[in-house]
Amino acid sequence: MPHDAIRDLELLIRARHGLIWLDTPEEERANALLRYVASRLRVPFFTWTRSQGIRRGNAEDGIYDTSEPVKAFRHIGASPLEGVYHVQGLVGSLPQKDLLNAHIRDAAALMRDVRGAVVLTGTTDALPPVLREVTAHVTLPGPSDREFRQLLERIVRDLSARQDIRVTLRKEDVSVLVGHLSGLTLMEAEKILTKAIVEDATLGPDDIRHVVDAKRRIVERDGLLEYYPVETAMAEVADLATLKDWLRKRKAVVEAPDRARDFGLEFPKGMLLLGVPGCGKSLCAKAVANEWGLPLLKLDPSNLYNKFIGESESNFKRAMAAAERMAPVVLWIDELEKAFASGGGDDGGVSQRILGSFLSWMQDRRGDVFVVATANDIQSLPPEFLRKGRFEEIFFVDLPDSRTRAEVFRIHLTGRGKDVSGFDLASLARATDGFSGSEVEQVVVSGLYTAFAAGVEVDDSVLLSEVAATRPLSVTMAEKIDAMRSWAVGRAVRAN
Repeated sequence: MPHDAIRDLELLIRARHGLIWLDTPEEERANALLRYVASRLRVPFFTWTRSQGIRRGNAEDGIYDTSEPVKAFRHIGASPLEGVYHVQGLVGSLPQKDLLNAHIRDAAALMRDVRGAVVLTGTTDALPPVLREVTAHVTLPGPSDREFRQLLERIVRDLSARQDIRVTLRKEDVSVLVGHLSGLTLMEAEKILTKAIVEDATLGPDDIRHVVDAKRRIVERDGLLEYYPVETAMAEVADLATLKDWLRKRKAVVEAPDRARDFGLEFPKGMLLLGVPGCGKSLCAKAVANEWGLPLLKLDPSNLYNKFIGESESNFKRAMAAAERMAPVVLWIDELEKAFASGGGDDGGVSQRILGSFLSWMQDRRGDVFVVATANDIQSLPPEFLRKGRFEEIFFVDLPDSRTRAEVFRIHLTGRGKDVSGFDLASLARATDGFSGSEVEQVVVSGLYTAFAAGVEVDDSVLLSEVAATRPLSVTMAEKIDAMRSWAVGRAVRAN
C-alpha cells in the first residue's frame, strides 16, 4: 500500500480535518486503503454509494433512506459518530448542488468534534469554492511496480487454471512490461493484460505493444497530446555524434530500469536542443523514441491556450497528466519558445503561469517522461529554462559540415530509390556549403521534380542547378546564426 498516502490521511484525521478529498480514479483501491486507515485508527468504517446508501463495514444492507446524497449527509451531520466515511462517485456533480454542498460543509464541521472524517474520492479538481476552502487534499499515487507484478502473476495463474498459457517473457521483458503499465489503474491494466494473453494464449514480448497501443488510445481521447508513430531511425540522422553518444549511454537505463535503479540511476529527464532551423532537432526527437523503443507524444502549444479564464492552465495540467499516464514515454515539445515566450501582459499572464506550472512539473514529475524540447530562437526563450538542472543537458545544433552534408545527400537519395554510386557526393557537399540538412533535402526533392518533368534521370548537374537557385538560411539569416553561435559558446554542448 502507498505509505505516504496512509500517513497523510492519518495525520489529517488526527488533526480533526472533517472533509478530505482523495484524488484517484480507483474507487476500489481507495476503499481498501481507507478501510485500512480506519482499522489503524480503531474507528468504524462506512461507505456511501448511490445504489446502497451508507453502509457500515461489510454490512449487506445500507442505512435506511440514505441513498440520496442530501439525506446521507443530513444523517452524518445529525448525530456524528467517529469513523471514516468513504463517499464514492460524488465529486463530479458537486458544483451544481448548492443544498448538497451546504449539508457536506455542515457534516464536515461536526466531524471535527469526533475522531473521523468524510473522504470524497474522484479525479476532478472542480470542487466549488464553498467546499474547497474547508477540504484537505490528498493524492493517491498510482499502483507501484510491485502491485503490477502481483497483478500480472495473478492473471497468469487464473488464466492458466482454465487454459494452457505459454509465458515467453524474460526477466528483462517483465521489467519493461511493468514499466509500460505505469499510469494505468489496476482495473485498466487487468483488462489490457487479460485481452492480450487470451488472444493467443501467450504472454510474450509482443504483448508490450498491446499495452502501449491501449495507453495511446486513452491519451488520444483527450486531444491535448499528439501521438507520433516511431518510424525515424537514428541512422537517418546525419552526424550529431556527441548527442548520439549521450543518448546511447542513457538507452541502457531505459532497457534495464530495475538494474539501473539498483545501480543508483533514475530514468533520464530530458534535453533541450537549441540551434539553427532545419538541422535535425525535430528529426532527432523522433529518432530517440525509435531507438529507445518508447512511444512518442508531441505537445502542440496551440492546443493548450483557451479563451476562458483558467482553462489554459487546466489544459496544461491535463496534458502533463496524460504524458505521465503514457510513461515510459518521450515527450516532444517543438519550438519551445512559442509556448512560453509570449509573456508580459499581452495574454493576461497565462503563458507565465503555464511556464511556472511546467517548471514545477519538470522538477516533480511522477512518471518516466523523457522531454525533448527544441528551440530556434534562443533570445526569446525564458531564462528559467536555461538554468542548470531543468534539463540534463543543453545541446547546440549547428549547420552541418561538408562530410555531414554528403551523408545527408546519401540518406535522401537512397531513401528515394536512387543509386548513390552515380553521384559525386563530395562535389555536391562542397557546393552546398552553409546549407542546413533540410535545405539539402529540398535540393534533392526539387531535383527529382525537375528531372521527372523533363523526362530525364536526376544527376549531379540537375542537383547543382537546384543548389545554385537556393539561397540558404546561412545567407538570409547570417547575423542571427552568428549570434546563436556566439551565445552557445560556454552555455551549451555542441551536438555536432
